[in-house]
Amino acid sequence: MSDPRQTQSIFTRGAVDLGALARSNQAAAQRSAQPAAAPSSAFVFDVTETSFQDAVLQRSVTTPVVLDFFVQGSQPHQQFSPLLEKLAADGGGAWLLGRVDIEANPRLAQMFRIQGIPFVVAIVGGQPVDAFNQMLPETHLRQWIDAVLKAAGVEVQRGEDPRLLAADDALMDGDLDTAEQAYRNILADTPADPVAESGLAQVALLRRTSGLDPAAVLAAAQEAADDVPAQLLAADIEVLTGQAEAAYRRLIDLVRRTPGDDRETVRKHLVSLFTVAGPDDPAVAKARRALASALF
Repeated sequence: MSDPRQTQSIFTRGAVDLGALARSNQAAAQRSAQPAAAPSSAFVFDVTETSFQDAVLQRSVTTPVVLDFFVQGSQPHQQFSPLLEKLAADGGGAWLLGRVDIEANPRLAQMFRIQGIPFVVAIVGGQPVDAFNQMLPETHLRQWIDAVLKAAGVEVQRGEDPRLLAADDALMDGDLDTAEQAYRNILADTPADPVAESGLAQVALLRRTSGLDPAAVLAAAQEAADDVPAQLLAADIEVLTGQAEAAYRRLIDLVRRTPGDDRETVRKHLVSLFTVAGPDDPAVAKARRALASALF
């Protein structure tokens, strides 16, 4: 992914005046809402209309702040927000995560022209530098955060082959054809390169899930526990929304109760999802052991 400040983003539709809220002399009456769960780490905090100036704009001068806009009880919030909180904790303070309840803070939602969730925006130096409004797989999200840190002048240690960085850029830009070819070219020169294999698996995952309604896919799988295609698609959605371990459990259970060719189809699909995460992921190692037990 390129430096967010040098690429087109949702903010090209019009300037987002982050100072407008701070300059206002009238405090909006906050809507009553179910209290949010406590922040998961010291690097995660709740943001309100009244705290926005100090909690976000001032902090972003020295440390990038990523804002996660959510609606209490919504599926995107339940599935995606925990992944963001996990990555914030992993970052150890290199960046901060602010949580914004849209219903309790409607003026913030209006200021950012939010039309749906998830909606995630990075603030650097008091200004928005990039944003996205779809659920991303963890590896894709990590790449986006790396680009935000780079835009903020934070050194990100990435020692990959420049070809991999170019392939990752294409993936982040949604150019799946270019990304796929780039990863295949790398594998032609360096067979079994784990990063390129992971990238290729990510391309396949994004293609399989393009345009799908995650809630509808998961509901269909719940109604048809032994429908192999429905279960495979549900596992894809779970990986895409940061619930990889749930996806692994789903397919391992399916392996246990599925015979013949269908069993092999499930096994191969599960291995492809392992490839998305990469061989060093501890959840993959644990799931591989469980898969071996289910098979033998």
